[in-house]
Amino acid sequence: MSGIRSSMSKMKTFTERAAEALDLLPEEMREPAVAYLFEQAEKYRALKQLIDEGQADIDAGRVQDWNFADFLRRAKLVAPESEGK
Repeated sequence: MSGIRSSMSKMKTFTERAAEALDLLPEEMREPAVAYLFEQAEKYRALKQLIDEGQADIDAGRVQDWNFADFLRRAKLVAPESEGK
């Protein structure tokens, strides 16, 4: 019987499964759960956009390897007076 149940649940859409999950929650928890999902979706969308922008920069050749040792060397040359403080 569990095999039938698992194959049936695989056939359901994500929307149907999300609706079922919300129906299982107590009424007072449903709105916060939906708000949380929207918040996570907005964060995901923003992150995906930033990743796409970064990938576009890489594809356009605007990104270089970052040499931390060189960065430190140049930082010390720019601000030698702050070392003694």
